[in-house]
Amino acid sequence: MYDASKKPDIFLNQAGYNLNSVKTAYMPFSAEAFTVEDMDGNAVFTGKTEHFGYDETSGDDVYTADFSPLCRKGTFRIKADGKYSARFRIGNIYKDVCRDTLRAFYYLRCGCGLDRKHAGEFEHPPCHTEKAVLWEDNSVTADVCGGWHDAGDYGRYVTAGAAALGHLLYAYRMFPQAFSDIRTNIPDSCDMPDLLTECKAELLWITKMQNSEGGVYHKATTKGHAPFVMPQDDTAQMYILPVSSMATADSAAVCALASDIYKNFDKEFSEELKACAEKAYGWLKSNPDYYFDPPKECTTGGYGERDDKDNRFWAAAEMYSLTGEKSYHDDMLEYLQYDFNLTALGYGDTAGFGTLSYILTEQKQDPELAEKFRQAYIGKAEYFKENSEKCGYGTALAPKEYYWGSNMNVLKAGMTFIIAAELCGKKDFIPYAVKQADYISGANALGISFISGIGEYCINNPHLRPAAADGIEKCHEGMISGGPNKRPSDPDAVRLISEGTPPMKCFADVTECYSLNEITIYWNSPGVFLFGYLSTQ
Repeated sequence: MYDASKKPDIFLNQAGYNLNSVKTAYMPFSAEAFTVEDMDGNAVFTGKTEHFGYDETSGDDVYTADFSPLCRKGTFRIKADGKYSARFRIGNIYKDVCRDTLRAFYYLRCGCGLDRKHAGEFEHPPCHTEKAVLWEDNSVTADVCGGWHDAGDYGRYVTAGAAALGHLLYAYRMFPQAFSDIRTNIPDSCDMPDLLTECKAELLWITKMQNSEGGVYHKATTKGHAPFVMPQDDTAQMYILPVSSMATADSAAVCALASDIYKNFDKEFSEELKACAEKAYGWLKSNPDYYFDPPKECTTGGYGERDDKDNRFWAAAEMYSLTGEKSYHDDMLEYLQYDFNLTALGYGDTAGFGTLSYILTEQKQDPELAEKFRQAYIGKAEYFKENSEKCGYGTALAPKEYYWGSNMNVLKAGMTFIIAAELCGKKDFIPYAVKQADYISGANALGISFISGIGEYCINNPHLRPAAADGIEKCHEGMISGGPNKRPSDPDAVRLISEGTPPMKCFADVTECYSLNEITIYWNSPGVFLFGYLSTQ
């Protein structure tokens, strides 16, 4: 459990390092030399530090210790000038981290309940099993049970779920070998990889959110956020909010993507997904204008977007990749006239999933267009690399980019480095991907692992209702916190973070600080992508 008063003096990846990876520790104090010791206190490596200098993101004068030549399995710690790091391992550690961050999705499942055999002390009965009512017509009810609770609350949101699925399914599509033997002790584990079994739980819920005309409802929530109670005790009326073009486009995209992947494991499910994708795309064609009017009376996560052109682009790209039909390619080209970020991989900006789909498609490509998309990823990776080299802790964010959910952007930078390395032939980006994993796991100015249960000093009090309400001291393993936010916006965070605090230090492991320490499915999912890839290196 993280205790700020007992944090380590030397900061590093507390989960550990692969045998042959770059290994860097960080010291916010002056030291000329350092020693790596085993758990018996024996020196196994010694080296000289390098003075990075002043780091704007943390306010620290940073010294770095490179112990990459140490390629010996075991558990160690670093000593310098009488100060110590947390314990860490060297070995194939990323497989364990990938497993835990993937397993976190099981703890967030809605409807099914968690039993002791699979969830241990975190068991609870089924939740949110009653039928929901349409927001526009309360006389109409529907079964929308299932899926994942989105974040610290119990709402379920299609666009957020689609983004999380995009990260997870592209991780499987790009490096399936990483997930072939990762088992997460889930009750529905079967012949296909557990990652795909877990994704199926969310995909089934998304198909339930489609109406008879093909449109997809934006979200299923109560009118307001539940108090801090266990999920089975959240018994307020569940509502199905109106159809949105963003939810419909994202649903079409992710169902098409999944259909292509599941055809080798579950042919019937693959065909169901394809039918849902085609039906959703048909609705988009019949409703060409931006379409969503969020009711102000519902105060749960809005997940609004400025427009839906990037969502429609993603949908067209995935439909083309699935079917090879020219009409989808034509639609994709039409949407490219709009100004959106070609490498964005989030819920609010989804075009990066579309460009990734086109780079990877087995259908006929326009070579110039595919190269344009690859160059966009290379350019974004270069931007992140420049930021990383300017930061004393190797993080890919500029000081101004530490806002709500900053850890998601660190992890998506890791994804971008991997895409540029694997699909664009730029292998020199891989060490920068490692640095983002290091940061999330403790190599930061706070000396804290932002993943619950990972590392000697890790977050334990996320803004997560079941974690706060279950009466258990420790949090579920594998939950990734939102991280530092230089513009804290909840009352407790505003009170705790002093004016002028450097961006990387604007954090508190406090349950009430939702603008610092909430979790979400689409913050965990890029972590699974990053840690899964590094487990193959």
